[in-house]
Amino acid sequence: MAFQFSTTARNAALDAIETAIGTSAVLKIRSGSVPADCGTADAGTVLATLSLPSDWLAAASGGSKSKSGTWEDASADATGTAGHFRIYASNGTTVHMQGTITATGGGGDMTLDNTSIASGQQVTITSFTLSAGGA
Repeated sequence: MAFQFSTTARNAALDAIETAIGTSAVLKIRSGSVPADCGTADAGTVLATLSLPSDWLAAASGGSKSKSGTWEDASADATGTAGHFRIYASNGTTVHMQGTITATGGGGDMTLDNTSIASGQQVTITSFTLSAGGA
């Protein structure tokens, strides 16, 4: 049997993730495949760099936690196809979270309406949710 956790425990675990990463995290959208783990060196080209709001995730509720505030890069850094993202501490170098990116409906950890990014274009994340397992 798999472990099961109360909603209170799942919410606390999710809130602890944001606390560990810290305020004003940095999201980088990169080309190529996601690295093996957060300790592995960056891979791919940085296509967009987003400075996330101080309180970048809403309080966990019902075992999930969604983005808070505006997640936007007014001018993309480079041209390419988004393949993965990494979320860094505010220093922009310590990786705490990573995942895949696909177009809407593609099943990625983060979805964009269009994964083809052109240098200088605006890039906006409209939806991002973390869900805790063990329900």
